[in-house]
Amino acid sequence: MVIRAQALVTPPVVKRRGLMDYRACWAEMRAFTAARDEHTADEVWLVEHASVFTLGLAGKAEHILDPGTIPIVRSDRGGQVTFHGPGQVVAYVMLDLRRHGLTVRGLVRSMEQSVIDVLRQHGVEAARIAGAPGVYVDEAKVAALGVRIVRGCSYHGLALNVDMDLGPFLRINPCGYAGMRVTQTRDLGIAATPARMAAELGGALTEQFDLIVSRR
Repeated sequence: MVIRAQALVTPPVVKRRGLMDYRACWAEMRAFTAARDEHTADEVWLVEHASVFTLGLAGKAEHILDPGTIPIVRSDRGGQVTFHGPGQVVAYVMLDLRRHGLTVRGLVRSMEQSVIDVLRQHGVEAARIAGAPGVYVDEAKVAALGVRIVRGCSYHGLALNVDMDLGPFLRINPCGYAGMRVTQTRDLGIAATPARMAAELGGALTEQFDLIVSRR
């Protein structure tokens, strides 16, 4: 009888990457995903970006109403259009879904739950909205999600608005929805800095994947 060794499943390694150019970060994520194998540790990168509009694979240019001088990048993530800028915490989740026994929907729900848990720790109740991935407080979007799956592995992730200029969201139809309200943790009464919120979000994501590992 041949006994196969079961792959060691552990939560992802969380890395604080600081301020990164969007295109450079995207290229690194693709390279990481292309080079990884069944032994590669999963990673979560916590970053901020300079101001940029990004269009997902389904993104329609007409949802960018007035870009002004802000650059536009057509990305390979899922979803429509969003804005990234300083003061927003972006968590890129590079996970081998097969290793964790996760579906894409399960990955999305785990990321959403990590944001919900962080906000709850600060006394803010957040929720999902059916058919509109992300996290909302009183129907205003505080976190947007968009992922890409290649050979069973994810990249891209979620963006949590913390303490930023929300004005550029008025220049687009956020996530393809005209008039969608957008908020941030500062306006929800949370005084934590982006650095602190990044640390808390990294911890919450780790807890979510710890739970997945423990169920195996």
